[in-house]
Amino acid sequence: MPTIVFFYNSSSFLFLHRRRFLFLIIVVFSHSFSVFAQSKHELEKKKDQIQKDIDYTNQLLNLTKKSKTTSLSHLVTLNKKIIFRNDLISTISTEINVVDKEINHVSTNIDSLNNGLDRLKMQYSQMLYYAYKNQSSYSRLMFIFSSEGFNQAFKRVIYLRQLSDYRLRQRDLILQLQDSLNGKKNKLQDVRLDKKGLLVSQEKQRKQLDEEKKEQVVVLNNLSTREKKLRSDLKEKQRKQQQLSAKIEEIIKKEIEAARASAKKKSASTMTASKSVKKLENTNTASVLLNTPANIKLSSDFENNKGQLPWPVEKGIISSSFGRHAHPVWHDVVINNNGIDINSSKGARARAIFDGRVIYVVQVYDKYAVLVQHGEYFTLYSNLEKVFVKAEDRVITKQPIGIVQTNDEEGKTEIHLEIWRGSNKMNPEAWIATR
Repeated sequence: MPTIVFFYNSSSFLFLHRRRFLFLIIVVFSHSFSVFAQSKHELEKKKDQIQKDIDYTNQLLNLTKKSKTTSLSHLVTLNKKIIFRNDLISTISTEINVVDKEINHVSTNIDSLNNGLDRLKMQYSQMLYYAYKNQSSYSRLMFIFSSEGFNQAFKRVIYLRQLSDYRLRQRDLILQLQDSLNGKKNKLQDVRLDKKGLLVSQEKQRKQLDEEKKEQVVVLNNLSTREKKLRSDLKEKQRKQQQLSAKIEEIIKKEIEAARASAKKKSASTMTASKSVKKLENTNTASVLLNTPANIKLSSDFENNKGQLPWPVEKGIISSSFGRHAHPVWHDVVINNNGIDINSSKGARARAIFDGRVIYVVQVYDKYAVLVQHGEYFTLYSNLEKVFVKAEDRVITKQPIGIVQTNDEEGKTEIHLEIWRGSNKMNPEAWIATR
């Protein structure tokens, strides 16, 4: 009888140990698959956005293709489309790598579960064999009656009942693991099919990219035949931009000086007037604009929304970035952009990217520009053919302020956006939301 007791105790220990081990494998697998699903969802979301950008770029290209001659705008938009296409291919490659890692991980987990299940089945069969040999009522009674006392006999009765329950639980665990394994194998098959679909999609995108690069060469060749006129047009555009920039700097400078003068006037009425005036003279140009609680709050709110501000048009692609960079065709020409240019659809409405006060509406030749103040920050919206606001108007976020001008010759509708902090120019791409 001691042999029987020893067998059941050791089996119980091994069973519990094995059960914990297999449970841990299932938990780890479930967690890893959850992480995989989350990562894959993020990549799918990114792919969807890139595809939307490509589709919208196609719409803009169709507009520029309607013009009689090939334009720089067409090339810039096509270049942007190629960038989007490369980004899409790169995202698909990342997704394939994630799927490959998951396939390896799932395969490893399936092997571990199989090995554990085989050992559990072997243990279970051994337990059934010994239980069969000792299943007679006589053996059970002898095991109970050989107890040293009533308490031990009672515990042995309970123990035998638990052993019976234990065999049922072990059987259920085997069935559970078998079901889990079948599910993991089906999931593995789904992941492999997913990879196959990604590879097909990647190859399709690469073929489209090759076609777009061929079109790029054709457009470049066409533009080279009109280089003299295009360079002349570019110089004229840069001259007008410089005029606008000088005008904006002058306006902002006047606002800063007015704020400084107002602060000096207030300080003159205090006992420490000389100290206050000296302090104001040393104050930086941006901070002097924080002359009221309303301006302080507006500036703070504007800063807190950095990277989340809406675009100045509902839809668009950035056609020219901030700062100094090479021209898309002539690398000997350097573009110096005080803001960013956004290519949009014909009839697009310009809108305020944050709450503020319109301080000036400027007309440069046949175009308008609107300057809005947000405490110590300013936003400029130019290349408008029509405006809906006037100086001193209060605007709110996304409020329409004008209609973006369309160049019918090129089929281009482009808004120019600038962000200033005092007299310092900022990169608008760092402030508007990522798409």
